[in-house]
Parts: sequence; C-alpha cells; structure tokens
Amino acid sequence: MDKHVRRGFLPKDEKEFAGESIEKLYHAGQDLYYLLNQGYQVKGASTFVGNHYLLSERQRLALTRSVYAREDIEMRRSKELEAVPKQGTIHIDGFNTIITLEVALSQSVLLKCMDGTYKDLAGLRGTYHLIDKTDRAIGLIGEMLKRYKIEKAVFYLDAPVSNSGRLKGRIQELSKDLPFEVEAVVTNNVDVVLEKLDNVVTSDAIILNRCSSWFNLNKRIIERNIENVWCIDFGLLDNI
Repeated sequence: MDKHVRRGFLPKDEKEFAGESIEKLYHAGQDLYYLLNQGYQVKGASTFVGNHYLLSERQRLALTRSVYAREDIEMRRSKELEAVPKQGTIHIDGFNTIITLEVALSQSVLLKCMDGTYKDLAGLRGTYHLIDKTDRAIGLIGEMLKRYKIEKAVFYLDAPVSNSGRLKGRIQELSKDLPFEVEAVVTNNVDVVLEKLDNVVTSDAIILNRCSSWFNLNKRIIERNIENVWCIDFGLLDNI
C-alpha cells in the first residue's frame, strides 16, 4: 500500500481552484448552465465558455463534471432516496465512491455538483493503487451504512482497473464485523450493471440518469465526518 499519498492533488490546483480563480469558475459555470438550459450540447458549450474565460483543461473538466441542465438535475433529484430501505440491498459503485472519499480525506479538490453529488478530479485512467486513505474511506462507508439497518451492501469494481482484486479483498477484510452482509464483485462493466438497479450509490451522471433510484451516500459521509474539505460548490449556481 502506498503511503502518504494525496489522492487527486496537483500543485497547480492551489492557483486554479482558489481565490479569484474560484470566482471565475462560478461565472463560467453560470454561463455554461444558461447555455445548457437553452439546449446547447455540453461539449460545444463548455468549449465556448472555457475559451471565453481562458480556463485550464482541469478547470474545464471541473465545469463539465459539475454543471448540468435544469431538466437533468430535476430528473436525478426525483429518483434520489432520503434513506436506504431497511433490510434492503444497496449497490455501490466501488471505485467511484471510494476514490472520492480518498480525495476528500487527502484535502484535495472536491466538486459539489449541481445534482448534489460530490465528484473529484483524480482521474482513474485504468490505474488504481491502495493508499493510506483507503482503509479509512472503506471504514467511513461501513460506519454510515450501519445507521440505515440495511441487509446487504454490494461493491461493484471494474475488472479492467489495476488492483481491483486487491481492493475487493480489502473491502471484505474491513467489513467482516459489520452487522450486514457485504459482498465485493469484480465485473467487466460496472456502469451497465448499476444502471439497471435501484438503491445505487454513485456520482456517475450516466448511471444516475438510468438507474431506478439512488442514494447520496458520499454527501452524508463528507459533510458529517470529514473535516477541512476543499470543495468548489457548483450547487450554488442552481439558485440563479
């Protein structure tokens, strides 16, 4: 396990996601939000806005990951659960959920998106290594789920991603004393599996659009249990 890794952090973030740069991002986010609500496609609209505000590639990524048309936001919120049904099964997008918590614990940049989810800028790209924050991230998930008296939690991990097997083993080891069943499944296409289910935990926009229902687990964990979070809150734009 890699030690003392700051997941999702780049030195340039201290300039691109702080001070005046945040205000510029919010102004750019407002413009992108307006264009999306007028029916423009996200690729062309984000390119136009990014060029206008001279945004870096990482700042543009933050915008496209966080800003959505009002119609999409309302649709996702209509499927969001206030709590997981007791004695139910919750289906967790493993890498998506754990990496975001690792980023939060690393005090790296987080994005609070307009649909209420938290995302990160870590970028998996098929490579993953367990770090010193991994065990804590898994532990926080278990601690939060105990509140809801669920029957079972299933973590779905992408087989093509390196060390998916190691993460599966770590999840199983750290979850063996929880008062509900925990299963970790390594599969070739997590998105295809989750988009057909209910009680899903993810921040992936495509899955949220297609699944039957979802639970915003990371929001509860981050806002209640992790201090000194470095967060750019694009949710503020929804009040325009």
